[in-house]
Formats: sequence, structure tokens, C-alpha cells
Amino acid sequence: MEAYGYRKLKVWDKAMDLVAAVYVATDLMPDTERYGLKSQMQRCAVSVPSNIAEGYARNELGDYLRFLSYARGSLAELETQLELAVRVKRLDRRHLIEPWGLAQETGKMLTALVLSLRPDTPPASG
Repeated sequence: MEAYGYRKLKVWDKAMDLVAAVYVATDLMPDTERYGLKSQMQRCAVSVPSNIAEGYARNELGDYLRFLSYARGSLAELETQLELAVRVKRLDRRHLIEPWGLAQETGKMLTALVLSLRPDTPPASG
């Protein structure tokens, strides 16, 4: 794998869009959340493309799949926090439409990538 080939991955690019959307949304949160939910949401969002990149840079398929799994875990954590931000009235749901949509797209892309890399996965019929 080439050194910066992860930048060519559509899933990495989509995850970077997700990070930007999360930062825009969390900037609307009250200052009291600076070290709470806001910070946690930003860290989870950043973790998604970071794990995609780190896994790609590994020389072992098993490592790559493990880091993609970490990315999926961070994504699930972020989705939970997006919902929590609405439930505890730190953000209005309308401010989370873009990040939520990007999270869903990123998740589908991550799943497809993982399935395409697993040697024991049968090809999709279609």
C-alpha cells in the first residue's frame, strides 16, 4: 500500500466531511459543554478518519481490518452522542441532519470496505 493512499479512499474523504460537519454543529453548543459532550463528540468524529488512515498505513490486512473496526466503533459512539445531544437539549435535531446523514453514509462505506477486504466474504450477487 502506498504511503498516503488512504487520502484516495472515498470512505476516508466522507469521514473527513463528517468531522467538519460535527465541528460546525458542536460550535452551536453552549460553552458549558466545552469539556463535556462537545469535546467527546469531536474526538469521536476525528477518530473515524484517523483509524481509517492508520489502518491503511499498516502492512498487514488483519491490522487494517482491526483499525476499520475501531473506526466503526467510533462512528457508533458518535451516533449515540448525536442522539444524546438532542435528548439533553444541547442541540436541536435540525442542526444534526448533515452530521447524521454523513455518519450513515460513512458507516455503509466502512461496512462495504470491510466486506470487500475479508478473504472469506463471498462476492455480492447482483
